[in-house]
Amino acid sequence: MDYSKSGNPRGPKNTPKNKPGRGLGAEKSANGGKASKEELVARMKALAEAKKAQS
Repeated sequence: MDYSKSGNPRGPKNTPKNKPGRGLGAEKSANGGKASKEELVARMKALAEAKKAQS
């Protein structure tokens, strides 16, 4: 008996599970792109100052 012909057909191999597209930081990115390190540090410092002033 040929067992390879029984059951569901196998799906295509090596297909991405998510929607392929532009990566982070690409121009016209849907999520606004990637922030630079300086911007992130400035934002963290501002939040720390606001938290310190609140206490």
